[in-house]
Amino acid sequence: MGGLAVAGPSGLLAWSENLSLRDQRQAQLSVLVEERDALKNRVALLNPDHADPDMVGELLRSQMNVVHPDEVVVQLED
Repeated sequence: MGGLAVAGPSGLLAWSENLSLRDQRQAQLSVLVEERDALKNRVALLNPDHADPDMVGELLRSQMNVVHPDEVVVQLED
């Protein structure tokens, strides 16, 4: 019984491993929360009832390759 308390899956030796794993998971969680918040913001900006004109224009330009008649397209070389 004492051996399991020291070397078991939830024993003293596994304690530091569990702490480092918890820290890694918390870091992953914070990244995912930031991504989720960014996506929530984009969804809110594209709400059909009150869509943000800048976001709509950006999506039209990027996905449909359209421009306004008075705009000039400048291509930059990488």
